[in-house]
Amino acid sequence: MTKLIYVLNGPNLNRLGTREPQIYGSTTLAQIEAICREAAGGEPLEFRQSNREYELIDWIHEAIDQGSAIVINPAAFTFTSMAILDALKMFPGPIIELHISNIHRREPIYHKSLMSQAATAVIAGLGAQGYAVAVRAVLDLAGGGAGQRRL
Repeated sequence: MTKLIYVLNGPNLNRLGTREPQIYGSTTLAQIEAICREAAGGEPLEFRQSNREYELIDWIHEAIDQGSAIVINPAAFTFTSMAILDALKMFPGPIIELHISNIHRREPIYHKSLMSQAATAVIAGLGAQGYAVAVRAVLDLAGGGAGQRRL
């Protein structure tokens, strides 16, 4: 695989490690990036975080041209952003929607993900290690061809 794996993170994830550790754990975003790079095993990986919706959309557009797979933790945008959903729908490769906490065990407002409509798979509740699972999964899916995207 020569194209990039994009790992995109939404709002407030830059505060991991100190933000509600009882929900999100104590692992920082920098540590999660290291986990992702190790899981990628040397495959090229772009790891980014933004609190801005438009920036995430721009990165998804970039991934359409340069990426083989997307792992995305859209954070709060999961439940509100039609624009991110529309961008993800254009991506031809595998997409894994990722959540550190199990959103289905939380308050009802967190139960309805818009992003799941575009995702190949969803990982929720594995904590920071969910990122490693997601990166390994998109590597397998991307190696299997884009036809596996919508299983």
